[in-house]
Amino acid sequence: MNESQVTVRPARNIRGSVQLPGDKSISHRYAMLAGIADGVSRLENYSTGADCASTLGCMRSLGVDWNQDGKLIEVRGRGLYLSAPSRPLDCANSGSTMRMLSGIVAGQNFTSEMIGDESLSRRPMERVIKPLTAMGAQIESQLGKPPLRITGTQLKPIDYRMPVASAQVKSCVLFAGLFADGETRIEEPLRTRDHTEVALRAFGVHVDRKSIGSGSEVRIRGGQRLRGVDTRIPGDLSSAAFFLCAAGLFPGSQLLIPNLLMNPTRARLLDFLTQMGLRISVTQLDELNGELVGSLQVEGAELKGATIAGGDSASLIDEIPVLAAIAPFTEQGIEVRDAKELRVKESDRISAVATNLRRMGAQVEEREDGLSIPGGQSLHGAEIDSQSDHRIAMAFAVAALRSEGETVIHGAEAAAISYPAFFQVLEELAER
Repeated sequence: MNESQVTVRPARNIRGSVQLPGDKSISHRYAMLAGIADGVSRLENYSTGADCASTLGCMRSLGVDWNQDGKLIEVRGRGLYLSAPSRPLDCANSGSTMRMLSGIVAGQNFTSEMIGDESLSRRPMERVIKPLTAMGAQIESQLGKPPLRITGTQLKPIDYRMPVASAQVKSCVLFAGLFADGETRIEEPLRTRDHTEVALRAFGVHVDRKSIGSGSEVRIRGGQRLRGVDTRIPGDLSSAAFFLCAAGLFPGSQLLIPNLLMNPTRARLLDFLTQMGLRISVTQLDELNGELVGSLQVEGAELKGATIAGGDSASLIDEIPVLAAIAPFTEQGIEVRDAKELRVKESDRISAVATNLRRMGAQVEEREDGLSIPGGQSLHGAEIDSQSDHRIAMAFAVAALRSEGETVIHGAEAAAISYPAFFQVLEELAER
């Protein structure tokens, strides 16, 4: 990526409507499953982000033919067994692509090399290497980090209790379970987003799930065939978080977000912001291939404080950066605990949030597993380092709307990882 910067000026209000690109998590999963399905899948409103383009690129390298017509992606599935790639599978910046797709290539009868950019090459992959190796795949890596060289085989089912709650690891093992000779069982300590289970059912796969305390158990039988689907991917809820938080900075702001993903394992964000004082009403609630979709009407109000801990830290892991970035403007501040996972994302997000908030004049206490950010603070514009992390770049663009003076976001091009049009849309919504 070429270095770019964006200057964000203070706003006095947020007003308007925003139609969000397709949900990133669902787009990844649908592209992979469409590739191993029988028949053609038509995916409308596929994510515009670079990460989801990486998934499509990897599927093409595995012999899956697809084409794009505007916002429609048409995928011609190959069935469960794909073609050996002639070059490494380039996941670029996408940990989702590498972790989830590794479950599919582990069940093939060829060897794949999975590579990524500098950021991805620092991220831990042992969490997928361990269960896939237990299922029979041979995986070579340097200290459990990319690149990964995966030699696929006829996999065997496992009974796997995940040590860390991770939807990506769960998805990887479920995908691998499609290629196993028998039933694979996965137990997660905390319930994570269930897009993979929902998507598998949409493609005709039988998946059993039941709650176990605060977690869940999922079972999948190998050898099931998938059938292609026609669907529209709901608007990305994690992208919506930035605009919801922007609206929360200004009492009286008005925002409409139609056709938004409302999956209960992701919608904790809406409950959380409502508890903080943001006025959110849901209209036109519907179901599409097992996923809830609705429209949001949002009105800004003074935000109270909050604590993010335990299960909330897992549920809100992608949204914590922007929630932390607006924490100084809340009444009581925000405390984040049990979020050590943030240190191994595209950047060390705990450190990045603390550093950039301090640059804007905020008081912040950084902890090993989170942050404590007092409320009632005033911030000033500053030079922000995104650390090439899309969520850091976008989070501090939101904080800049309520700060005194202009803020310069360095590495603003990182937003294209998930939402290329973000800065343009934010500028259109900001009233000055």
